[in-house]
Amino acid sequence: MRKTILTCIICLLLCGRAGAGERSPRYISLAPSTTEILFALGLDEEVVAVSSFCNFPEAARAKEKIGDFSRPNIEKILSLKPDYIFCTGLEQAPVIEELRRLKLNVYVSDPVSVSQLSDSIKNIGMITNKNHEAQRIVQGIRKGVSEMQERVTRLNKPRPKVFIEIWYDPLTTAGPGSFVDELLSIAGGENIASDTKRPYSIYSPEQVIKHKPDCILLAYMGTQRPIELMLKRAGWQDIPAIRNKCLYDDINPDIILRPGPRIIEGLEEIHKRLFNQ
Repeated sequence: MRKTILTCIICLLLCGRAGAGERSPRYISLAPSTTEILFALGLDEEVVAVSSFCNFPEAARAKEKIGDFSRPNIEKILSLKPDYIFCTGLEQAPVIEELRRLKLNVYVSDPVSVSQLSDSIKNIGMITNKNHEAQRIVQGIRKGVSEMQERVTRLNKPRPKVFIEIWYDPLTTAGPGSFVDELLSIAGGENIASDTKRPYSIYSPEQVIKHKPDCILLAYMGTQRPIELMLKRAGWQDIPAIRNKCLYDDINPDIILRPGPRIIEGLEEIHKRLFNQ
């Protein structure tokens, strides 16, 4: 009997020591989009730091900050001993190169389509051992996209011509090859910037006037309402979107510009504006 009790005590001690030596994974996210994906996967506790631009969900605001989007504090990142760092492309490229030079594990999520977003979510799920949760999110996105496409087909209406303004100075829009362009198409719109050669590019006011958009979406916020600035532009008063008051600056830019779990919400908001629903 005493031998059995002693054996049990030794086992408990060994198990306790093994558990004490383990620690939860530590993740850092440098992009708002990857932060949203990590939290959607249920990794609230494992995310130890984010960029100063990561503002959703609310719990992300309380996480330790490691600098802004393009200039994170490398020393601080190293001090946090992350198991993986999640980034995006474009202006983060130099940072990614530096992190990899320091032999840190980095995953880059830079999708330009819904299909690539699904792949990114599944890859992040695999890295973080959240495969089931990732699959659930991807299935939800696919279902939402399919339902939206069916709604657009059932409407059986001409696709309104749309101008999406990403910024006003210089006037910038989203064109073919951009995530935003695909969302607009799924929601039932026709992008007037389909003649641009880059996903995001400067677009002249004269081009907007020439293409006569039926609807204008302003995907940014400012101290002054974007619509108020737009209405002051010379020659724009006869654009159908302005004449018919089909211009909107009330969509949260994050749900259409960030390739993340909230894109179905973004699709809904775009669709409502295009068809006045």
